[in-house]
Amino acid sequence: MFGFKRAGKELAVNYISTRGGIEPIDFRSSVMMGLASDGGLLLPEQIPVLSQETLRSWQRLSYQDLAFQVLSVYADDLPSDVLRDLIDFSYASFSHPEITPVVRKGEVFLLELFHGPTLAFKDLALQFLGNLFEYLLRERGQKMNILGATSGDTGSAAIYGVKGRANIHIFILHPYQKVSRIQELQMTTVPDANVFNIAIRGTFDDVQRLVKAIFNDLAFKEHYGLGAINSINWARVLAQVVYYFYGYFRMVEEKQEGEVLVAVPTGNFGDIFAGYLAKRMGLPIRRLILATNENDILTRFVQRGDYSIEKVVPTYSPSMDIQVASNFERYLYYLFAENPSSVKEAMGAFQQTGRLSFQESALKIAQKDFSSASVNQEETLATIREFYEKEGYLLDPHSAIGLKAGLLFRENHLPLLCLMTAHPAKFKDAVLAAIGIDPALPPPLTDLESRPARYVVLPAEVAAVKAYIESHAIR
Repeated sequence: MFGFKRAGKELAVNYISTRGGIEPIDFRSSVMMGLASDGGLLLPEQIPVLSQETLRSWQRLSYQDLAFQVLSVYADDLPSDVLRDLIDFSYASFSHPEITPVVRKGEVFLLELFHGPTLAFKDLALQFLGNLFEYLLRERGQKMNILGATSGDTGSAAIYGVKGRANIHIFILHPYQKVSRIQELQMTTVPDANVFNIAIRGTFDDVQRLVKAIFNDLAFKEHYGLGAINSINWARVLAQVVYYFYGYFRMVEEKQEGEVLVAVPTGNFGDIFAGYLAKRMGLPIRRLILATNENDILTRFVQRGDYSIEKVVPTYSPSMDIQVASNFERYLYYLFAENPSSVKEAMGAFQQTGRLSFQESALKIAQKDFSSASVNQEETLATIREFYEKEGYLLDPHSAIGLKAGLLFRENHLPLLCLMTAHPAKFKDAVLAAIGIDPALPPPLTDLESRPARYVVLPAEVAAVKAYIESHAIR
């Protein structure tokens, strides 16, 4: 069991690839590498397990102080004063003093993750990552072209994290006309000259495939200094671990301790993987409840071991309209007993066949880690409506899916924490369909419709995206 102190050599954490093809690297290098050079995803060589004494000492910390403690465990090659400044600056723009407050409604606890500049949980990680990139680039005297894929919220949060920054250009790909109107406007109306929006004719899975293919062209990646801001970047996942600790500490203040259930709406497996890491570190989460919409590849995996690609179904929760969950490979590493050869073989087979198969023993492990349910459109709208009528609290469709799934698996004696991943005003169509009210955007986003938009529409072809990057990259 690890206690905690500012990590010294005895607690140093290095990073490896899920596919085993790189030598261990430090935290700084992991941030700059993004996608591992062997095509895998980066993970810490070991997950520190915290002592009960450490957990108790963290219980009443502010969000910023807690973030410093959690991130210090993994980012042990950053000077303490630098890490502290990065954290403080990253969360200065949040509209709530607690950053991620917990609100109790009836018998459930709601962890509000939408008080950042783009009103979505992605801000918690991407404000930090943007500042971290700027610091590392200045330190190294380098320039970076950030390339990212978004199903909606990552794009605007990433753009707001790096807009106007020196030494960075950002290229964000989104599926053309398959994100909400507000999500599209938040991305495309940012006027800063270092921001480039690319609308891809296809689904989010097409967009994600393009980004991974470009990163896997190592010569292109190196020549243009490509950096990853999607959750393939380890620092993204790490920053999200913090709010699991914060949410837990706020909801158990009266009891001081005890196990909880946590419900997480997810499509790409990044947010819930952060919860899995928190659990592995010693946070007493009895079970993570994985919630999907009709695009249910992850639910099918948990329920019956069926991880196979089906056609993407457009829904009121577009950030979850995903079939290929890019962060799932990180979980596979642990599911396959930290055997990178097994991960590499499985991902190779998946690329060829669009399906993964699992032994019964592996499925039983997954079912101990997660419960899962798929929540359809009708159930999503009904949950928004019923919760609003009962509690006077308005849910966005993604959060409604998490709440519905959480209630399905609730155990009477365990508190339930549900992650509220976005402000409901970002998904007006769903809210209007559910309760007949058109929610107003909070400031400063009330004038989005009147702002000029800038984006280019491209086919779902690697060559087309590469050509656009080549002509607009910072060198």
